[in-house]
Amino acid sequence: MSPADVDPPEDRKARRPRITGRTLRAGLTSLLAALLVGSLAPSAYAAAEPAAAAKSATKAAATAKSWPGNTPNKTGGTDYYIDATHGHDTASGTSAQHAWKSLAKANATTFKPGDRVLLKAGEQWQDEQLWPKGSGSAGKPITISAYGDKSDGRPYIATNGNVPSPFNADGTKNPDTVGLTGAIVLRNQQYWDINNVELSNDDDFSTDITTGTYVRDGIMVSINADLLKAGEDDIMDHFRISDIFVHDLDGPSRWQKIHYGAVDFQVFGNKSYKDYATGGHYFKDVRIENNTFVKVELHAVQFGFNWFNADGTAAGQYDDSGKFHEGWEQLWVRTRDLYSRDVYIGHNYAESIGQGAVQLADTERMTVEYNEVNGFLERYDAVSCGLYLWAGADSTMQYNEVYGGPDNEYDGTPWDMEYTNFNVTYQYNYSHDNAAGWMAYMGNSSNSVARYNLSVNDNGVLVKNMLSSNYEPSYFVNNTFVYDGSKLDYVHDETFLSRVYFLNNIFHNTSMTDETTWYRRTGALRQAVFSHNDYYEASGRHSTQEPADPDGLRVDPQFKGSVDTYVTDAGVAKIRTAAAHFSLSKNSPLIDAGRYNTHLGAADFLGTKLYYGDAPDIGIAESRKGKRVAHPVDADPIEEEADNRVDLALGKTVTASSTHPGANGTLGAEKLTDGDLSTRWAAADAAAYPITLDVDLGAATTFDQVYLDEYTDSGTNPRVQSFDLQRWDDTTGTWVTFASRDTGIGHDLTVTGFGPITTSKLRVALTGQIATEQYTPTLTEISVYHSAS
Repeated sequence: MSPADVDPPEDRKARRPRITGRTLRAGLTSLLAALLVGSLAPSAYAAAEPAAAAKSATKAAATAKSWPGNTPNKTGGTDYYIDATHGHDTASGTSAQHAWKSLAKANATTFKPGDRVLLKAGEQWQDEQLWPKGSGSAGKPITISAYGDKSDGRPYIATNGNVPSPFNADGTKNPDTVGLTGAIVLRNQQYWDINNVELSNDDDFSTDITTGTYVRDGIMVSINADLLKAGEDDIMDHFRISDIFVHDLDGPSRWQKIHYGAVDFQVFGNKSYKDYATGGHYFKDVRIENNTFVKVELHAVQFGFNWFNADGTAAGQYDDSGKFHEGWEQLWVRTRDLYSRDVYIGHNYAESIGQGAVQLADTERMTVEYNEVNGFLERYDAVSCGLYLWAGADSTMQYNEVYGGPDNEYDGTPWDMEYTNFNVTYQYNYSHDNAAGWMAYMGNSSNSVARYNLSVNDNGVLVKNMLSSNYEPSYFVNNTFVYDGSKLDYVHDETFLSRVYFLNNIFHNTSMTDETTWYRRTGALRQAVFSHNDYYEASGRHSTQEPADPDGLRVDPQFKGSVDTYVTDAGVAKIRTAAAHFSLSKNSPLIDAGRYNTHLGAADFLGTKLYYGDAPDIGIAESRKGKRVAHPVDADPIEEEADNRVDLALGKTVTASSTHPGANGTLGAEKLTDGDLSTRWAAADAAAYPITLDVDLGAATTFDQVYLDEYTDSGTNPRVQSFDLQRWDDTTGTWVTFASRDTGIGHDLTVTGFGPITTSKLRVALTGQIATEQYTPTLTEISVYHSAS
């Protein structure tokens, strides 16, 4: 389905419950609901719970629809009714007049395909957990839902932290109790629909937990690999979670090596992932939609693995290119076919989330759209982002809105191109007022694309980090960034370690005092290619750091709306309204000023097919000006543009005095002349100085420039302090030094000033190491040029 064919969701703004710091909209109805429902609440949470109950009741009344349990069961199963006030556990449970009373009765029952567990609207189950047993089947899921008076509000399970601890006494995770921490629990079960319930899981709404070991979920769905018997199905199929309201889940503001949240899907295993079979232990066909999450820890929605022994070097592995991945990077999910798959997460509202709001992992064919995140990382003291996927594949994040993120030095951005992603696209998303910036960017990924996204006042770092090189280039195309240069930290704060393309983006700095700061590290943009972007500085002054872009512009985009009155608090139903505010006026100089590339996709933020006129427009919206190009072709691929100098060392044989034996033999000296800055040579740990790298040029060759580049990543700094450049003298049979440096190499060092050298061999002799570095050097490239040619 193309973006133009997607119908916007209904406007949920009027019916989303806001608890923290918000005024109840429904006045008299809310007060009445609070009095009726809150009067039943124990004193431990009596002060906070009525507001939540009132919101739930108000929202239910506003929907003006009958509860699903009031309609006939169409799946052929049996309906079981539970009424906390008038029910009896000795009753049959098979009618509203003979309902059960407690959730414990349901927990002791193994339900069959097509059965429904129906909770009476307006009722509460305090200090109880719901864990019904059994699984449905294809076409006959087991359902948890509501019945009764449509105006009474959702049935409410307030578990109040009465769940087992997932930890042993020594702090390790307990294989028997992990996954049992939800107000609703499903473990090694499948074909379940859960809808129209209200959940909380906190014993004190007014006080945040900051210490101890507490794990509390709303809905906890797990696969426990250790409890599956031989031959049992280890692929859990079909889950539908919709129209639920989860609030007040509390836990410590630190990482306990386990996830918890409002809706939590996890796979547990006590042994190493290597001890389990491939091709199983995943979820399939999951839809999480139209839900509301307020004040929850750690996440609103979480998907991922939690193998107990997947950390550190011992759990890591090398990929085909020689990259080493720590166990936590979870490349093993891909190589062992453990991805969950066919997952849809849409039309959810999340407010006041402790850590990352929508944190997703280990999934392929996932669509995440029309979700709104209002505040994240509010109580968590470590890194995360607003809405993102890691260790995933073939997935799309679109039409989401994230705002209210923290000022965070590390992550803290609304979006994240994370580790070990393959073919993951962020498109048509709207983020604003996030103090940490716009997009975190980790690396070790392939074909990451961010296109047609709108960022307004994400005044931190626009593209943050890059801690490892990628398999394939990344693309940032047709995004619009509106920011205040006096508050912006940098466009990029680290160093791009492999090729990144910036095409057709708008960089609009509203500051009248400060020009854009593009980087904080020398050479940060060395691998970035900028083409056909617009660089607008309201002050008229441009930074000396601004990247080279021969076809770029420095003009006012002439947006249709003012940058001072951008759209907020409208909800994702009107996300295209927010985008249209930053579309181009009919006389904008950015119309037809862009460059086509296949990574632009098929349509812009507003659904307009690409493209019209002589070329694509710059920014998030394509103007219907000129004739539409129905089948565009990239006749001028930016990927084919390169340094047109001739590298005289390219493909030549290199001999090293020392080579590291690790990484499956992929750290050889031949990587130094392969023309690829993402590959590398490394010296052995005990290598003796000088470490020599001899390039056989094959014949007498004249040059006057030598290019050198060290490899770095999140744990690898430049290591070379001093080096000599030497030529081979055929007459004397000796090496002759023609240049020396004692100021290091680092990135992109071109040594010149020694005049023309003619020789058949070049030696790079590394003579000294930086005093603070423990390990020996690792370089990506040696290139040789003759400026006269």
